[in-house]
Amino acid sequence: MSELRPFHLAIPVRDIAESRAFYGGLMGLSEGRSAEEWVDWNIYGHQLVTHLNPNLGLDDKVQLHYNGVDDKGVPVPHFGVILTLEDWQDLADKLTGNVEFVIEPYTRFKGETGEQSTLFFLDPSGNALEFKAFADLSQLFAK
Repeated sequence: MSELRPFHLAIPVRDIAESRAFYGGLMGLSEGRSAEEWVDWNIYGHQLVTHLNPNLGLDDKVQLHYNGVDDKGVPVPHFGVILTLEDWQDLADKLTGNVEFVIEPYTRFKGETGEQSTLFFLDPSGNALEFKAFADLSQLFAK
């Protein structure tokens, strides 16, 4: 397998200013190129682009459904980054009290293959984000 490369993900948002306040302000992501209808964000070395979707009104949210994992309702679709445990804890601390978690920070599959710390929350447009960390990254694809 070749070296790990940054991913690129484009998601819909209902308001660019709201997106800047959330991703740049709250999450502290650095902004790259932008135009009136989109903004590039550096999300832990990957490229996230928030694109204005004029079909989303200011009260609208992206449609989600929920699947059960570890007795929790996991929103689908969702995206995020696998962080170090230290970066994950820093993010969890930054978000606590500033977002409403869909799934509060916790460690799932304790003592099992694939043990991981995880948290889920929504951006203002309803896009679901998950950030997780493995004590042992070699467990990422373990069965």
